[in-house]
Amino acid sequence: MAKIRVTPNLPELTHENSLKTLVENRTIYNLENCELNLFETYQRSVQVPLKFNDLVVTSMLRGKKVMHLFEDPAFDYLPGESVVIPANELMHIDFPEASKEKPTQCLALAIDNHKIVNTLDLLNEKYPKEGRKDYWKLDEHNYFFYNNDDLAQTINKIIGICRSSEITKDALADLALQELLIRIIQTQTLKQLDKDESKPTNNYLIGVVGLIQGSLSEKLNLKVIAQHAGMSTASLYRLFKRELGISPVEYIILERIKLAKKLLKDQNMYIKNVSFETGFDDCNYFIRTFKYYEGVTPKQYQMMNGKDQSA
Repeated sequence: MAKIRVTPNLPELTHENSLKTLVENRTIYNLENCELNLFETYQRSVQVPLKFNDLVVTSMLRGKKVMHLFEDPAFDYLPGESVVIPANELMHIDFPEASKEKPTQCLALAIDNHKIVNTLDLLNEKYPKEGRKDYWKLDEHNYFFYNNDDLAQTINKIIGICRSSEITKDALADLALQELLIRIIQTQTLKQLDKDESKPTNNYLIGVVGLIQGSLSEKLNLKVIAQHAGMSTASLYRLFKRELGISPVEYIILERIKLAKKLLKDQNMYIKNVSFETGFDDCNYFIRTFKYYEGVTPKQYQMMNGKDQSA
C-alpha cells in the first residue's frame, strides 16, 4: 500500500558555527538541469520573501511554515507535504514556531524549463493517454499535495544524487527528475479526482472512479469494474498505475478511508458501523488500515474531530 503524507529522509542540519543567517539559511547544490536548495530557519519570522527563476518543487522536512501564494488564503505547510511553484512567482513565508531547538527545514528543487518541456514531450510521445485532449502536463493551479511513498522516495533519490560526488550525477539526476515529474503529475491527477472542477479528461478513468466512489460500501470486484469500463483487468491496473501512480485496490482503500473520516465526524457513530459502511469486512483490519494511513486509530480520530450529531 502507498502511504499518503510521507516525509522524505531528513538531511542533517547545518552546524551552528556554519550558519550564515538564522532565517532561511541556504545550502545550494548546483547540477546541469536543476538546483537543490536546503533552507533552515531558527527563529520566528513573518512575510519572508522568496522567488526562483525556474519552476521549483518544494517539500517540507521539519517544523511548520505558513505559506502566502498567489492571491489564495495562507495555509500551513507541514512535513510530508509538497508545493510546486511556477517560475518567477513571489511567495511570502511565515515561521510562527521556528526556534534554535525546533528549526524548520525545507527543500526547494529548481528545475530548468527545457528539462520539463523535454520530459513532457517524451511522455506524450512514448506514453500517450487515451483521452483526446488528455496530455501529460503540470497543473500550476493544483500546487499543494501530500507526498506518497513513491514521491518521497524519488525526492530522497534526488537529494542523494545532488549531494553526492558521483562523476555521472548529472545523468543520474536527469533520470530522477523525469521520475519526479511523473510522480507529481500522478499525484496532481489523484487530487483532481476529489474536486468537482478540473476533472481529468480521461473518460475511462472518470467512469471507473465514479463506479468505485458510488459503491464503497459494497464488495468491489476488479474484474467486474474492468468489464463495466470495457477493458481487461490488466488494462485497468495499467490505467491506474499510469494516471495515478497507484493500483485500483490502493485507490479503493484511499476512498474508503476518506469516507470513514467523514463518518467519524459523528461522535455517536460506532467504529464497527463505520467499518461496515466503508466496505471493510473485518473491523480489526479497518482499524489497522486506518491507523496506517492516518497515524491514529479510528476512535482517536473520532475523539479529535467528531461532533455530537444528536445535540
